[in-house]
Amino acid sequence: MIEEARATTPAVLRPDLQIIAEFIPGRTRVLDLGCGDGVLLEHLIRDKGVTGRGIELSEAGVLACVGRGLSVRQGDLREGLADYPARSFDYVVLSQTLPFVDDPAMILGEMLRVGDRAIVSFSNWGYWRCRLELLVTGRVPQAPDLPQPWHEKPRWQALSITDFGGFCRQTGVRITREAYLAGGLRIHVRKFKNLLSTTAVFLLERA
Repeated sequence: MIEEARATTPAVLRPDLQIIAEFIPGRTRVLDLGCGDGVLLEHLIRDKGVTGRGIELSEAGVLACVGRGLSVRQGDLREGLADYPARSFDYVVLSQTLPFVDDPAMILGEMLRVGDRAIVSFSNWGYWRCRLELLVTGRVPQAPDLPQPWHEKPRWQALSITDFGGFCRQTGVRITREAYLAGGLRIHVRKFKNLLSTTAVFLLERA
């Protein structure tokens, strides 16, 4: 019992998940897309009193969530969120999954249809070490916080903080809050965010 409790305390949440939890007020309705083993959902439900639901593709992830007593269904995000009416949730979360989706505009559009706000986190290929590695080796680097080779499933599409900002402007999405990490530690930067950050977390609303 001690180990189970320790496994879901905020102190051991992945750094970007800690920020996501900070962005979400208590007593709200949350949908977590690609929720993995459910550690974020469990924390939000237990410590912030949210009403939480999740969607996860992997059977192992779904089983882990069920073991935690969470309401999670197995599903593929490429099929959209048609089962959910508009504004069913206050917050819809997509953590470290955006580089793996085939149609980001559709996914974000659906997130902001079924939720009042969306939160995304992703690894930043605009980080200075990534740029240096490409310059020196001529190879596309792995993102610092996403250690997965390009050829493994699921395949990722590299993107940077600057890429995402431009994408939001083009698709009518407004960034209302942001936070940045470097090597797992939160950093406070006003300039050169794309150069100095390994991971970004954004709170989004309809423009």
